[in-house]
Amino acid sequence: MKKVILVTGASSGIGLASATALHNAGHTVYGTTRNLAKKVNAPFKLIELDVTNDESAKAAIAKIIEAEGRIDVLVNNAGNGIAGPAYAMPVDKAKQQFEVNFFGVVRMCSAVIPEMLKNNSGLVVNISSLAGLFGLPYQSMYVASKYAVEGYTESLRMELRKTGIKLTTINPGDFKTEFTGSREVIPFTIDHAVLKANYETAVASIEKDENAGADPIAIGNQLVNIVGKRSPAHQYLVGAIGQTIAVTLKKALPGGIFEGLMADHYGIK
Repeated sequence: MKKVILVTGASSGIGLASATALHNAGHTVYGTTRNLAKKVNAPFKLIELDVTNDESAKAAIAKIIEAEGRIDVLVNNAGNGIAGPAYAMPVDKAKQQFEVNFFGVVRMCSAVIPEMLKNNSGLVVNISSLAGLFGLPYQSMYVASKYAVEGYTESLRMELRKTGIKLTTINPGDFKTEFTGSREVIPFTIDHAVLKANYETAVASIEKDENAGADPIAIGNQLVNIVGKRSPAHQYLVGAIGQTIAVTLKKALPGGIFEGLMADHYGIK
């Protein structure tokens, strides 16, 4: 069945791949970008939207409702990354991370779900991360924002369980996208040689893993599959088995051993 789908953050990376896959599957897809002047080779309809701005969100939703009469699926994909030491993270940077990755999701859900309730149906897919299921060194605010998305989605699912609106998360591992190059890396300001070396090594390891990541079309294909289901699962892990298995290992191993394995992977001594 052809559906009207809104994908946030669709000008590049996972969002672009996802919106393109959904379009190619025959759906009516609206992708969003903060800057329409930026040239994007997109086969779907691209509209301007800033997920950190209430009025921008309302205007974009109104435009789609006016044109299509409804929104069947919301894919909350827009996000960014900030790397830095958790023990010296500027609060304004922490707020900046949450404003996009968490409050952007809240803002979009609050704008779209009332429209879905009018039809007693809809699907919300929140693009979380494997980092929303276990901690990662020097990505604490990114991790915290994704953990928040996980908790928010679970709570929202309980509230809407009798309305016909379904909610699920996709938890990607590392994929090769522009996300790596756009990550903000906070300068290390503490006089501590060992911790400074750990920070630099960990960030380099993070970027190496991402640059060796898979094509984000895998997430787009998973989305096509999810949208076609009557009852999607609550969560979908997407990525290399060497990464997704960490979710199982966290549950199976003693905490100290799991954290030690993660620290070793990122070169923390």
